Amino acid sequence: MDSSDAPTTVLSWSGGKDASYALGQMRRGTAGERGDEAPEVVELLTSVSADTGRSSMHGVRRDLYERQAEAVGLPIRFVEIPEAASNDEYEAAMAEATADYERRGVDRIAFADLYLDDVRAYREARLEDAELAGYWPIWGRDTEAVAREFAEAFEAVVVAVEGESLDPSFAGRRFDADFLAALPDDVDPCGEDGEFHTFVRDGPIFDAPVPVETGETVTKEVGGGGHDATVHYCDLQLAE
Repeated sequence: MDSSDAPTTVLSWSGGKDASYALGQMRRGTAGERGDEAPEVVELLTSVSADTGRSSMHGVRRDLYERQAEAVGLPIRFVEIPEAASNDEYEAAMAEATADYERRGVDRIAFADLYLDDVRAYREARLEDAELAGYWPIWGRDTEAVAREFAEAFEAVVVAVEGESLDPSFAGRRFDADFLAALPDDVDPCGEDGEFHTFVRDGPIFDAPVPVETGETVTKEVGGGGHDATVHYCDLQLAE
């Protein structure tokens, strides 16, 4: 790993705007709380379905993540999750990755959460017995300000929308000022409550844009354990 004194950090990577914004903030040295040591981000970490090669939440293809990682100049680790895996199976797969990072001497894992206390508590519990620390570089920031700043600097496509919050027409749209203006008042501008998800194709952290094209929008019932939801997915593909 890096030989400098900066904490070596793996970033939990969704491919979306919050993770990209967090990476930008860490690289600029403007992440975290005052007094935090600026991290050295050494790798991206994400999970995909072992059967489909897509992320379960975003529906994004593995090859798109690979092109993203190439464009931001970082290696990416894929944790393959079996189709319809239980929570225990998911946690076991992620724990294996965490154990490998411990062996490699990584200091911490960064998460781009903004304010959901229960999500943060869950992540902290998963790391409780690990030698790695959790790190929240953009925790507590105003989501409206983050959304506006992100939209001005980055290019992103909305790849999934939760049906109870947004209609299918929002899927496939560019995340920009017009998109933000069209959001209902009860939808968080960063989609922090899961109302929508994005894929980032360009911005200040990218050496080159990721060429993408939008395909059809498909509606699926996802979830389980009493948490089923209707999600409208825009099929995003490499444009070459």
